[in-house]
Amino acid sequence: MSVVLDADRMVRSLARIAHEILERNRGLDEIAFVGIRTRGVPLARRIATCIRDISGHEVPTGALDITLYRDDLMRTPVGPQPLVRKTEIPFSIDDKRILLVDDVLYTGRTIRAALDALIDFGRPREIQLVVLVDRGHRELPIKADYVGKNLPTSAAQSVQVHLTEIDGRDEVEILP
Repeated sequence: MSVVLDADRMVRSLARIAHEILERNRGLDEIAFVGIRTRGVPLARRIATCIRDISGHEVPTGALDITLYRDDLMRTPVGPQPLVRKTEIPFSIDDKRILLVDDVLYTGRTIRAALDALIDFGRPREIQLVVLVDRGHRELPIKADYVGKNLPTSAAQSVQVHLTEIDGRDEVEILP
């Protein structure tokens, strides 16, 4: 086990992402965050808080459940029922710049499912992708606009993101 991002480095990465978002997106009235459940939601809230602290502007934040949009949902005919959680987007996404937030970008399939789910809620002007970790190994042509850390990994390794809100600690580790 190797810790590649501790709590301090995670805070710095999220602050850097917030600054990059502010530089790229003029007019904060047009942006909103949507975190992919589970760990994308607290990350979206943290970045929105950083933006508020820097600019004084409150950015709307929502949560997206993609369970029923996954392409691996029915790959195994017998198995446990998927856990469907609540999608909470308390604002219109129409004509907004949506910053879609997830913890790890790997094959791209989670993001593809999130894009499908998000489009069911309206027609955003633009969707930008924010990830804490990009570990490579893409199977779909998806690229993040904002990345906290690029982590070259082997397909056999596992990247685990732990967040205080869910796991009681902030760190990213690579497991063999």
